[in-house]
Amino acid sequence: MKRLAIVTGSAGLIGSETVRLFHDRGFIVVGVDNDLRATFFGPEASTRSNRDSLVESLAHYQHEDVDIRNREDVEKLFLEHKGKISVVIHTAAQPSHDWAARDPHMDFAVNAVGTLNLLEAARHHCPEAPFIFTSTNKVYGDTPNRLPLVETEKRWEIPDDHRYAIGIDETMSIDQTKHSVFGASKVAADVMVQEYGRYFGMPTVCFRGGCLTGPAHAGAELHGFLSYLMKCTVMGNKYRVFGYNGKQVRDNIHSADMVNAFMEFYKAPKSGVVYNLGGSRHSHCSMLEAIHLCEDVSGNKLEYQYVTDNRIGDHIWWVSDVRRFQGDYPQWNYRYCLRDILVEMHAACVNATGIG
Repeated sequence: MKRLAIVTGSAGLIGSETVRLFHDRGFIVVGVDNDLRATFFGPEASTRSNRDSLVESLAHYQHEDVDIRNREDVEKLFLEHKGKISVVIHTAAQPSHDWAARDPHMDFAVNAVGTLNLLEAARHHCPEAPFIFTSTNKVYGDTPNRLPLVETEKRWEIPDDHRYAIGIDETMSIDQTKHSVFGASKVAADVMVQEYGRYFGMPTVCFRGGCLTGPAHAGAELHGFLSYLMKCTVMGNKYRVFGYNGKQVRDNIHSADMVNAFMEFYKAPKSGVVYNLGGSRHSHCSMLEAIHLCEDVSGNKLEYQYVTDNRIGDHIWWVSDVRRFQGDYPQWNYRYCLRDILVEMHAACVNATGIG
């Protein structure tokens, strides 16, 4: 019998990469995605083309337009495949700080209640299947902004002798901090995934990602900064930089590297574990550095506007320490550096727009 994977957010960046990897490894994949991204960010951010590509190109892919907020529909889906489900990979989310503040009910329903619906369905119908959750570094709130950062010419940086100089690890507290509404809904989901692992003994993991990115990313101004930045650079659109003198630092991990981590966990699951997983010191940049890299890769000059006010809950400096995951799963390593990511993004953008 073929193994079966359920993947939520299957037409999104991480979801579609997950679908293709697990399908290539011999799984039947049931994808769950109702294109809420178009609702969040407009038709230009729709994942419909990704969905159509998966349906047309993968023989053992089955798409379901299920809304994870609907408990009955989620239950029905899991019941239909009971006895066959080998892994559940949950990548669906409302991912924007700004959007969450405008509609907290919907944000919480998608991120927290949707996750609970999936956990309960998994507990009743496939409790032995690894449950892999794409969490976020935003569960740490703005605590990273209290670090003793130093402003340099092009970036904020942390002193070399600081405990987090190599990156922020999982010991950073998630308490007594401003999370943003989005961050709070992801905290609820993150803690619930941990609890189902610890309380019910299910094999669950929270991957607290940095900036997850790649050529399939449908970047928009409110989410997916690197993809949107390259799109603006290629198309000649004005880009807005929000606060921190444009020197805020992000680590960026290619979707393929993230999904390879999912596969490693699937092969040797644990219960209730948490891992920070981003680009680390291997793949990171400031906003100003990202702009210069996009210009260099594309050959175009970007027009951008600086906005003094930073976004609420935005990190000044984030670099992930991935050593805990690498210690538990030594077979995993990066395939992509930051420039590799941008070269792929540029090619995808040119192919999609026809603009050189």
